[in-house]
Amino acid sequence: MGQRSFNRYLALLRIIFGNPLTRYMLRGLARDIDGRPALEKMLARYSGEQVDLPISCRIDSYILGVLMKTGSILFGADEEQAKEYLRDPAVRRGFTLIFKGLYMYGPTVPQRLPAPFLIVWNFTNMCNLRCMHCYQNAGKPSPDELTLDEKLRAVDMLDRAGVAAIAFSGGEPLIHPDFPTVAREASSRGIYIAVATNGIALSNYDYAKKIRRCGVRYLEISLDSPIPSEHDRFRGLDGAWEKTVRGIKNAVKAGFTTAVATTISKFNKDCVEDMVRLADELGVNKIIFFNFIPVGRGKDIIDLDLDPLEREEVIRELFRLNRKYSVEVLTTAPQYSRISLQLSSGREVSPTHFYVGGDPGIEALADFIGGCGAGRIYAALQPNGDVSPCVFMPIVVGNLRRDDFIKIWRETPLFNRLRDRDILKGFCGRCIYRYVCGGCRARAYSYYGDELEVDPGCIYNLHEWNRIKRRILRGIEVPA
Repeated sequence: MGQRSFNRYLALLRIIFGNPLTRYMLRGLARDIDGRPALEKMLARYSGEQVDLPISCRIDSYILGVLMKTGSILFGADEEQAKEYLRDPAVRRGFTLIFKGLYMYGPTVPQRLPAPFLIVWNFTNMCNLRCMHCYQNAGKPSPDELTLDEKLRAVDMLDRAGVAAIAFSGGEPLIHPDFPTVAREASSRGIYIAVATNGIALSNYDYAKKIRRCGVRYLEISLDSPIPSEHDRFRGLDGAWEKTVRGIKNAVKAGFTTAVATTISKFNKDCVEDMVRLADELGVNKIIFFNFIPVGRGKDIIDLDLDPLEREEVIRELFRLNRKYSVEVLTTAPQYSRISLQLSSGREVSPTHFYVGGDPGIEALADFIGGCGAGRIYAALQPNGDVSPCVFMPIVVGNLRRDDFIKIWRETPLFNRLRDRDILKGFCGRCIYRYVCGGCRARAYSYYGDELEVDPGCIYNLHEWNRIKRRILRGIEVPA
């Protein structure tokens, strides 16, 4: 309930910041003190923490309190629950990003942000599996990987930018010796720490407890089939399923927020409910079905990609299963937003792949944060410091060894194009759902070499998919 109250406050902020005069009056909330946003300290004080504020901030802090109380009245939110939610430093960082985005840019659709909520950090290229679909083509560590000192400097740069969360991925981040040190440093700065992992390292319960002590809060563990032999074949290692399932059980036991991550393709589309049932039995918080995107080794199995009819059927099934089981059922396919609206007659929406439901605050935010977040609410960081809009979109736009991250985020032409849904090509640019969906930009890039092209996985672009399929059958490579 605290999160719902929090989202209602965000909806109120959007209304308030639609007025330029109000934005001007609240400019004090957006300033920095000693290199950190003053608003973070004000929110900590509002939540009940003992925080000393400079005299110059006390009036602004009072205004903030009035705003929050007004929000609780207008939106029927529970102010005490919102305060409890804001005691989390990572939540305060996220709230501050939205506030500063509204102050700097006004309300935009989708909302522009001064820094990303999330960095997906491919921490290393080393891996203990050989997955058929690996976007990173992981195996051995790359020779130009950031040193430990450079990784810690990267954490400092992301912290100063205001990034709210880091999701460590790979390769396999949990087998890299630098991981505990870097995770502990990032967590100590109030950044939310997540890990995307194959779970094998977590089959050792003592190691699971160790990374818990390092500040890791969320684990997303890959499992691609309820059938052990099928998972092992897809992941390239006999016995992988058994170790991964043991790792999932250990993650739940150790108190992590835990998700099962399943890449959906023709390989496993017929056992979707079996996967949801297994996730439910394992006691995880959620199961997320990832879009298959033909990048990295995935290019070699492009024929496993779902066609638009199959994807539509699977996503509709996921919406049904989300109601049937206690585990939360989600997907990274941005079409989930459109389908959830259609199947619920407009009562429920999935603005991003972390929620489906009918909360009024989140409904109000659907076109505010919704759809594909590449270059908009998140960015990717490679093992050598390269920055790209998404791990599935390997377009390098800068490198943290030589470039300032804020400059990359705010000034990169590619990122700014991805923030404008009105310039999307084809039907994606005309679709009435483009603000809550917008199509997967990585899929557009994979198939067309153009991040603004249509997402050929959408039912509304079936004719485009058929054209691509004819090219593949004729032996013509994509992108076209």
